[in-house]
Amino acid sequence: MRLIHLAACLCIVTPAMAQEKSPLSVEDIHNIADVAEPVFSPDGNHIAYSLSTHNLKIDATVSDLWRVSWEGDEKQLTDTPEISEWAPAYGGDIIAYLSDGTENEETQIFVMPANGGKARQATNIKGGVSEFALSPDGKTIIAAAEVGPSVGADPEKPQPIVITRFKFKDDGRGYIDDRRIHLFRVDVVTGETEQITEGDRDYYSPTFSPDGSAIAYVAKDRGREDRHADYDVFIMASVKGANPRKVSNYDGADGDPSTWSRPQWSPDGAKLLWLQMGADKWIYYTPFELTVADLETGDVKPLARIDRWFYSPHWGEDSKTVYALIEQDRDTWAAKIDVESEEITYLTEGPRYAFDLAVAPNGRVAVLDGDASEPYQLAAIDQGRRALTTHNDWLKERRLAETRDVSFKSGKHEIHGILMLPLGFEEGKQYPLIARLHGGPVYQFSHEFMFDWQVYAANGYAVLAVNPRGSSGRGFDFAKAIYADWGNVDAKDISAGLDHVIEMGVADPNRIGVGGWSYGGILTNYMIASDKRIKAAISGAGMSNFLAGYGADQYMFEYEMELGLPWRDRKAFERVSYPFFEADKITAATLFQCASADENVPCIGSEQMYLALRSLERDTELVIYPGEDHGLTRPSFLADRMQRNLDWYGEYLKAE
Repeated sequence: MRLIHLAACLCIVTPAMAQEKSPLSVEDIHNIADVAEPVFSPDGNHIAYSLSTHNLKIDATVSDLWRVSWEGDEKQLTDTPEISEWAPAYGGDIIAYLSDGTENEETQIFVMPANGGKARQATNIKGGVSEFALSPDGKTIIAAAEVGPSVGADPEKPQPIVITRFKFKDDGRGYIDDRRIHLFRVDVVTGETEQITEGDRDYYSPTFSPDGSAIAYVAKDRGREDRHADYDVFIMASVKGANPRKVSNYDGADGDPSTWSRPQWSPDGAKLLWLQMGADKWIYYTPFELTVADLETGDVKPLARIDRWFYSPHWGEDSKTVYALIEQDRDTWAAKIDVESEEITYLTEGPRYAFDLAVAPNGRVAVLDGDASEPYQLAAIDQGRRALTTHNDWLKERRLAETRDVSFKSGKHEIHGILMLPLGFEEGKQYPLIARLHGGPVYQFSHEFMFDWQVYAANGYAVLAVNPRGSSGRGFDFAKAIYADWGNVDAKDISAGLDHVIEMGVADPNRIGVGGWSYGGILTNYMIASDKRIKAAISGAGMSNFLAGYGADQYMFEYEMELGLPWRDRKAFERVSYPFFEADKITAATLFQCASADENVPCIGSEQMYLALRSLERDTELVIYPGEDHGLTRPSFLADRMQRNLDWYGEYLKAE
């Protein structure tokens, strides 16, 4: 095994080049094309993927399907400006995919010839389809869809929502009543559809065996399912009435759907591969790591456990190797793992962030990755990394800011981060500083393209991105340092980062701003309540009064695992709620933002903090984005948020 740690490369711009290129502007947010979901054709000669762009005419983010050959020839497969297609899958001589281009705008499965051509709707399942698997011969689909009396109800005739489940809401799904997710078998030619699972449980992540006779899926098979994370991996014949066989044997999360990775059959059909999480107590603080099951012997064993997060696992064509993405400190690389020896060979390296991976039946490998100057693009792993797609080449005409890796001490701990310098940076000159705070909390800032950082830098700001304790990329112990103690050591690490950049002579100590979204918004609230140097803050989708958060957001299970029960463990809830209960200590001018349909971090968190500061007559403002959930997608809202952020920081960090 080997790990490679290299410093981030610098974007070197000559004076002549600088005159020819313009800096990024807020409007450029509409030019970014988002490449996602790569999948190889059966012969390995092409990769299908989705491409999301902004349609300003209808003010929506829409996606089309594209294809690129192994030689790099790009072809658009769908061209539907006002509807979306995504999640492509090859089988036989067709491509199946999801689309909202139906009469009632429900998501259904469509199919088209593998080389492109006329598409047709293959499913008409009441309520729509959430995910699917296509058989290798392209003749059968296993679709996952909700069932229950309320599914497909007429929105013009709303009925009372009756709740009995412990986990009763989820971002994107809203309130969860009696609905369950079940699997349906669909004949691709005739459209004949039959529900093949039943019972009071949810079924996720269907995948076909190489011969198409069986499927693997993920479900929970013991009672009080919302009160534990014990997902298990099962296999069964892909027909109604088949007897499922449980393959996993771990008392914890096997193949958790939140990892966005399905169980993977080996090409010879003899093994299954999936991601496994830690004990329930540690929820998302433990790494996702590889597990392999021998379907003949029943043996289940861990693979290449190195205390790092693994993503997007795939089998190699010989059924003896596994490909996966492995997170490092500020980087994520593609890797090849020998199943027998567990030796890891990295296929990419240096300051790069890999987001997805595709492996062909003939052994070809493609990675979806990027760096500080380029958004995610597909590249062939072919005696090195060879670019395949070119959707964001317009960025070559923009002047981008320089990034530097930074390391510093916070107490006895070494903390790492990334510093982006303002355009036109001059040594010895002090600049207003914006500290960006990441979500998660178990996540990290990496060497990837960050549009908002570049816009801030183009407007004269230095941008500091710290990976405090609680971040991923450096193992379990580093991540769990904030377990049940949010806003303590992670806030101290951010403050230490501010100290470091001020000592470097880059940041003006009198012009410090912070901001983030999700846990980044939560951490923003901790920062303004603990560090008086902060003059301006933007708290997006944040929360501070966690006593009020219990039952208001989707984290029912996580609250009880990490903090306990509000009526029994009140001190734990109050400890992590200090920005609200000590709001009178806050002096920073703070802009709060939230999305009205967000069940992940609902607006109640921003509303309460806004009202506290308004009551104290601090400079504050609340902006609500209607109809959006946790991740904003409406182009006008994305641009509005970016411009508002610039205006807010400009008023308090640049005004004389």
